[in-house]
Amino acid sequence: MSYWLSRLDAVAWLRTLPDACVDLLVTDPPYESLEKHRAVGTTTRLTHSKASSNEWFAVFPNARFGELFAECFRVLRRDAHFYLFCDAATAFEAKPAGEAAGFTFWKPLIWDKKTIGLGYHYRARYEMILFFEKGKRRLQDLAIPDVLQAPRVHGGYPTEKPVSVCETLVSQSSVSGEVVADPFMGSGSTGVAALKLGRVFWGNDRSDAALWTARERLAPLGEEVEGERALGAALAREAQLRLL
Repeated sequence: MSYWLSRLDAVAWLRTLPDACVDLLVTDPPYESLEKHRAVGTTTRLTHSKASSNEWFAVFPNARFGELFAECFRVLRRDAHFYLFCDAATAFEAKPAGEAAGFTFWKPLIWDKKTIGLGYHYRARYEMILFFEKGKRRLQDLAIPDVLQAPRVHGGYPTEKPVSVCETLVSQSSVSGEVVADPFMGSGSTGVAALKLGRVFWGNDRSDAALWTARERLAPLGEEVEGERALGAALAREAQLRLL
């Protein structure tokens, strides 16, 4: 399978994509409340990247969720799913923004990290994955629970997500050959899951460190293509689907 990587602001990247060209969106924005957690020492203490003098990532403010969701809705094909990793505080901002853009919100999935993290009250052990739908698409396996268990990733990229969790989302909401996109790809866990399962992956991140890390992880699994070739293939597939 092929993959295409880009380095742009997430919303700016989505605006370069044609309408209805993506089959599934799975992403993990560096949400605003991370700054609150970092200020009191209850989340990952980020250092400077070894590959860049910049910080690992720039926080995506809650005020931009409206434009993010509008672009996500536009680029998704009809009858498609969108998964957004976030914490409980961000969920209260993201849910209404997603619904305002036209998505149906079904429920939060829970990623149970199986061990507790940092904290001063109830110690953090889970993260939410908001489950949105455009149109109507049936999940592949209706026996999968809404709590996904996987240990947190230690020693990897900051906030790196387990590939096994991403594999569940990709396998549930897409089929072989479809396009899975992640506008905040980080280290590329969604891309690894997509390529392993026979999907095409389109990824974007503002960070040079993210781009370098993701490319290193994805290279053994597929062929990197330029944006023009990736978009050309997607448009050709869309034209073929319209003829069916």
